[in-house]
Amino acid sequence: MAVRKTVRSRLLELLEQNKGKVISGERIAEELSCTRAAVWKAVKSLREEGYEIEAGPNKGYRLSLHSNLLAEEGIRPFLKKQDVYLKVYPEITSTNRAAKEAAIAGKALHGSMVLAQCQNAGRGRRGRDFYSPKDSGLYLSVILEPKGSLRENLILTAQAAAAVFKAVKETTGISLDIKWVNDLYYQGKKVCGILTEAVTDFESGEIQFAVVGIGLNLYEPENGFPPELTDIAGALYKNCQEAVAVNRNQLAAAIVNCLLEETQELELPTEYIQHNLVPGHRIQILDGERTRFANALEICPDGRLKIQEEDGTETLLSYGEVSLKI
Repeated sequence: MAVRKTVRSRLLELLEQNKGKVISGERIAEELSCTRAAVWKAVKSLREEGYEIEAGPNKGYRLSLHSNLLAEEGIRPFLKKQDVYLKVYPEITSTNRAAKEAAIAGKALHGSMVLAQCQNAGRGRRGRDFYSPKDSGLYLSVILEPKGSLRENLILTAQAAAAVFKAVKETTGISLDIKWVNDLYYQGKKVCGILTEAVTDFESGEIQFAVVGIGLNLYEPENGFPPELTDIAGALYKNCQEAVAVNRNQLAAAIVNCLLEETQELELPTEYIQHNLVPGHRIQILDGERTRFANALEICPDGRLKIQEEDGTETLLSYGEVSLKI
């Protein structure tokens, strides 16, 4: 049974779809089948939530181009697959955790997503924290139901990286660099990290579902990055004023759309190879507690990295952390 939307929710959806354009109060009331008083009450509620809605006598209402809050009503209209579970939290421990809980509970199927304005316990690879300050990035997790075993889906993270590359290029015009295995860089600094987690059937080894967590820095936090990240982390834009032309909701939807398209087949995206920073460079590999150097040769069709060890032998990396030694 479909959930009945409130006047507030339908108004926000209408304003997001016409962002920057004035819509008369009469037209809004007509489209939402409500009174002008109900429209005003919904506008007041949205303003209290932080939405910049401009109004004037006989002019109607307009959602400011500077208003860039994440919202279900702003994301769903841009999705190619709209009939999915979609939840946006003001603050959460981890979107990956919430997505897994929703999937296990049977509420969230293939293509569903969880987003947050900020995370207070965001997670990266190897148990590290992922810095997720309020409103300066996109923090989202997408639920997928890929076919095959965990090993057959090693390219899932590569597909996610290619999806972010495509969505950012399409929405902002910015071309990112990809670093094996799960990071994206811009102007020499990391702007996006990806954490892929799979829940498998113990007996068959088949994947029941996977959660792809994506953290993308849109602009630098107001007080800058923490000292330990200053030389490492970057963003697409220096500040929110530069990023005003970017519709966060549209970008979030574009990432999900691209991800669902990329993961239809178990194939390594050409973008992942063409825009990868690693092949052709000398690299340092951190594998557990062990560190070693090698020459990166190429990305294989299954997503593994072919390297030449210092003794001249060639091996394939399925995991590990690499850094470039230029």
